[in-house]
Amino acid sequence: MGNRALKRRIASLRERIIEHEGKITRELKQLHPEPGLIKHWQVEIDAFNISMERALKRLG
Repeated sequence: MGNRALKRRIASLRERIIEHEGKITRELKQLHPEPGLIKHWQVEIDAFNISMERALKRLG
């Protein structure tokens, strides 16, 4: 994967993290938030962060 592709991947992962954090925030504001959804989104955020760290290492 070239530098341009890595930069696009990092930007995409950052967007997904922001999107999922927004979902968690909105769910927590609900009268009865669903813990399963929140946990699912947090697991995905963790995976995105790991992928982003790997891409940043490859980028140098």
